[in-house]
Amino acid sequence: MTDQFDLVPEAAAAAEAAAKGKDVEFHSETSVGYLLRDTYRVFTRVLQARISTHGVTIGQWYFLRVLWDEDGLTQRELSQRVGMMEPTTVTALNGMEKRGYVRRVRNTDDKRKVNIYLTDRGRALRNILLPHAIDVNVRAVAGVPLADVETLRRTLHTMKRNLYGLAP
Repeated sequence: MTDQFDLVPEAAAAAEAAAKGKDVEFHSETSVGYLLRDTYRVFTRVLQARISTHGVTIGQWYFLRVLWDEDGLTQRELSQRVGMMEPTTVTALNGMEKRGYVRRVRNTDDKRKVNIYLTDRGRALRNILLPHAIDVNVRAVAGVPLADVETLRRTLHTMKRNLYGLAP
């Protein structure tokens, strides 16, 4: 099996420096995590500018994306799918309910649970907002060969799987 330090020279250098009591170097332009965060922030800014003209915040966007694929989830399931804390979910859903995008329905099997359903207005946003997301994605990969885009997708999925076990 390949040692993890063989794959990332910076990790080996950092481990060696730390072992010798020297300063550890890890530059943002070579940090995959930093580059992902920076790219995510740009994606978010560009997409937010486009969807906000339709009265949707970037926080609400993530919940809409999940509900378009699986309507009627409980509030807790929705929080888990989006990867947000439940108080954040409540805030987003309050705004979405106020704008008429979703409705809350008490679960018939378990009265403690609340299911979230899209309204007609919330469903209609799919065909309005998804073209914006598609365009942002297309522009982001402009000039990148399709094979590289596919490699990027596979790599990101692998990285996500690698990190899931480490998250609290």
